[in-house]
Amino acid sequence: MGFFGFLFVPLIIFLSVVAPLWVIFHYITKWKQMKQAGAGQGQTVVERTELRRIREVAGRLEERIEALETILDADGADWRNK
Repeated sequence: MGFFGFLFVPLIIFLSVVAPLWVIFHYITKWKQMKQAGAGQGQTVVERTELRRIREVAGRLEERIEALETILDADGADWRNK
């Protein structure tokens, strides 16, 4: 029990005091960062560059869908009713 008993008490103290405080302060810090970035209720913080990239991808996808619809209209005009 020598070595195990030597580590057991600090481990219990760490898990019961330090670890919960660490987790609480971590999430308080994250909450303050989100608050400063302007995230409100239910909103998430997305950087402008990421938002711009998402818009570009959405635009390209919309163009592809329009091209596919044009091909399907030429191939068989009845495809929308199925």
